[in-house]
Order: sequence, then C-alpha cells, then structure tokens
Amino acid sequence: MFAIIETGGKQYKVQEGDVLFLEKLNAFEGEEVTFDRVLAVTKGDELVTGAPVVSGATVTAKVEKHGRGQKIIVYKYKAKKNYRRKQGHRQPYSKVTIGKIQA
Repeated sequence: MFAIIETGGKQYKVQEGDVLFLEKLNAFEGEEVTFDRVLAVTKGDELVTGAPVVSGATVTAKVEKHGRGQKIIVYKYKAKKNYRRKQGHRQPYSKVTIGKIQA
C-alpha cells in the first residue's frame, strides 16, 4: 500500500516505514504529524485518486529530527563591473518516518 502526499509544495510517494527528508515542519522531535493532503492512495490493487485530495485519507508520521542540509554557495557576478556577491545557504529539513496510511 502506498500513498502520494503533498507537503512543503512538493509531492512524495510514501509507504509505511519509509524515511523522508521534508521541508522543515512546525513540530517537535518525537512528535506525531498527520498529513491530510493525500492526492492518491492504493487499496489492494485499486488506485483511488482525489480531486484534488482523497477525502478521509490521512498519513501519520513521526518526526525523527530536524537539521540543515549541505551548504551551497550562491555567487552573483557581473563581468567588467566590479560586482561580486558571495552568499551561503543551508536549507532546513525534517527527517520523518512514515507510520500508518489510512484510506
């Protein structure tokens, strides 16, 4: 059984027991979160899709930890104009483990 959920402006195909790195969630470590934006879910061999979401379907997950990703360098440069800007960025994430899919 799998489901397609939407969170943080992205869509993820999840199964029970999957570990995901999502955009940072507003929840504490060890806390349970519920995703109610379920776009599609399988029931046996049948695929149920929503318009846009499946009514009554939820996916619960446990927040394992929060962190920040690898640093990327953003460098702006204009030739012959003495314009240079260097900036670093680390995107925050939440590591979650998918628990139960209810459809």
